[in-house]
Amino acid sequence: MAKRKNTYRVDEELETPFDIKHLKRSFVYMKKYRKQMILAFALSAVAGIMALFDPMIVKEALDGAIPEKQTGKLLLLAAALIGTYAVSVCFALIRSRMMIRVSQNIIYDIRKDLFAHLQELSFQYYDDRPHGKILIRVVNYVNSVSDMLSNGLINLALEIFNLVFIIVFMFLVDVQLSLVILCGVPFLAVFLLWIKNKQRKAWQAVSNKNSNLNAYLQENISGAKVTQIFAREDENSKLFADLSEKCRKTWMTAVRYSSLVWPGIDLIAVLIRAAIFIFGLVIFATADGAAGKSVGVIVSMASYASRFWQPIMNLGNIFNNFINNIAYLERIFETMDEPVTVKDAENAVPIAPVKGEVVFDHVCFSYEPGKEILHDVSFSVRPGESVALVGPTGAGKSTIVNLISRFYNVDSGRVLIDGQDISGVTLHSLRSSMGIMMQDSFIFSGTIADNIRYGKLDATDDEIRSASAVVRADDFISKMQEGYETQVHERGSLLSQGQKQLISFARTLISDPRILVLDEATSSIDVQTEKALQEGLNAMLKGRTSFIIAHRLSTIRNCDKIMYIDNGGITECGTHEQLMQAKGAYYRLYTSQLQDVV
Repeated sequence: MAKRKNTYRVDEELETPFDIKHLKRSFVYMKKYRKQMILAFALSAVAGIMALFDPMIVKEALDGAIPEKQTGKLLLLAAALIGTYAVSVCFALIRSRMMIRVSQNIIYDIRKDLFAHLQELSFQYYDDRPHGKILIRVVNYVNSVSDMLSNGLINLALEIFNLVFIIVFMFLVDVQLSLVILCGVPFLAVFLLWIKNKQRKAWQAVSNKNSNLNAYLQENISGAKVTQIFAREDENSKLFADLSEKCRKTWMTAVRYSSLVWPGIDLIAVLIRAAIFIFGLVIFATADGAAGKSVGVIVSMASYASRFWQPIMNLGNIFNNFINNIAYLERIFETMDEPVTVKDAENAVPIAPVKGEVVFDHVCFSYEPGKEILHDVSFSVRPGESVALVGPTGAGKSTIVNLISRFYNVDSGRVLIDGQDISGVTLHSLRSSMGIMMQDSFIFSGTIADNIRYGKLDATDDEIRSASAVVRADDFISKMQEGYETQVHERGSLLSQGQKQLISFARTLISDPRILVLDEATSSIDVQTEKALQEGLNAMLKGRTSFIIAHRLSTIRNCDKIMYIDNGGITECGTHEQLMQAKGAYYRLYTSQLQDVV
């Protein structure tokens, strides 16, 4: 099998130019909700415009109603102020709830498509990648981009809209003070360009380090038993501490830059407000020494100045968010674009009812270019025959049965079942005709009955119990407190390896396969249980074409055919008696096992 690269210490490169094509591609997920998004924008725009009337109302009160003691007018202005605030808050609240719903729907749509694609990817994809890094794309990256896709574009348009209207309202109140406010823009732009670049790189580093930590953590949770067997706790703790320390350092660096943003902007905003008072009261004073601007004008312009910086700051945040999330989008779409190398051909048809003839016709296969595992392999198996595959580790025994199930595509040659090239039949019909028992018997979270029923979703309780009895699993299941309704955790942590394999036997048997593959399926079962299981195995094998991989050669003596796999092909083939008489590789392997037993 191809070895998975141990890449949890390698950063995923997220530093990428702003590529608009990824954003355009994401529009397919936003198009479904464009009506809600347009309505949300309209509500936000109205709320923003209503809020911009507040400083003008305050100006009118300070310059007119209060000095002239017009109580009625003052009450009307107060009511207008409350009204604009109420409308603004209500519209903003409605928009917020609407966009939360849209955001969650987009998350659901992306995750659904991403997971569906991951289900179709071949074994090779999972062989080559740490599962933790796959997980972080499905969970963390999708969470990160959802707000950008739902609120990001709306906020971008909205902040530009708000900025334009703030400038319009400022100039309506006073042109000179508006120009004073605009003089602060170059200083703010220089500051934001510097700080945002630092921020972006810092948060990308945080994402990288978290990805590495997640991959290492997932790997160690899965391999916790191996860690304890080899007493690797101290070494693993040191490595985990190192990865955690890198996460902490990058996080603190990112937070340090983020914490500078608001103080810097506040400083510029305070200086501009101070300039408004200085220019309004002193610089723009009239020749006779009278104050240049009224109190109402100065207060309202100070209010607009405060509001003016907010859209600019928000636009900087949106741009920074886009830069980061475009990189995440690229990783998500990269996963979605991962080619499905093993898939139905365009003209694929369901396989005809399987009798069980299997033929390899000059098959060549390699996991990696230039490293051929099987070379020009040809053999045929008649319906109902039992075939044992033996040979040294890594010779290609599991590869042969994986090719029969078409978990991988052959490089050249053909694999035929009942004369049909399996590359031309649908994967679902092919694999539904097969029962595969792997050495690593995977148990899902749920009840034991659910795990057995996985092989046949409509199986009745009687069918489950009958299949379990055949493979001798009913003996220990019935003794459990909850019986078949006993809850087991992920990977069957409450069960022994032998018990997990017996449950897997029952799951395979209940599917009633025509071709049966047993890949070291009894390796974790003790000899006594295996002897009791043998009757059940004989019942399973009867009338079915079967391929058995076993290192304990005593278990395959009665097979119709034994093939010795080595050097990329079949070096010997025959019955047990024939191969023993030939005194070749099989003979030497068998006799060495007998000597080990003695």
